[in-house]
Amino acid sequence: MAKKNWKFKVGLTLIIISAFVFLSLLIVPFLEIDNTAKISITTIIIVVGEITFWSGGLLLGKELFTKYKAYMNPKTWFKKKSQKDDSKTMDKNDQL
Repeated sequence: MAKKNWKFKVGLTLIIISAFVFLSLLIVPFLEIDNTAKISITTIIIVVGEITFWSGGLLLGKELFTKYKAYMNPKTWFKKKSQKDDSKTMDKNDQL
């Protein structure tokens, strides 16, 4: 149980760090450096963000990783949760 506990904490921390790494992309266009350096920094940030995100996902496991990935997807932020509940009740009524 102790191994799972540290894996969970480290995995979740890595996913949170990856979110901040990706948010740092918003700062790059405003830096006072050459465009080639901006492109290089952007590439490095994307690679580091992906590595930390997927490393955290491997430590969390498949179930928790897909759950947190769905929370971070902006497409699912405003969907109603009652749609799934309505389909379950309709299936029960159809069987009667």
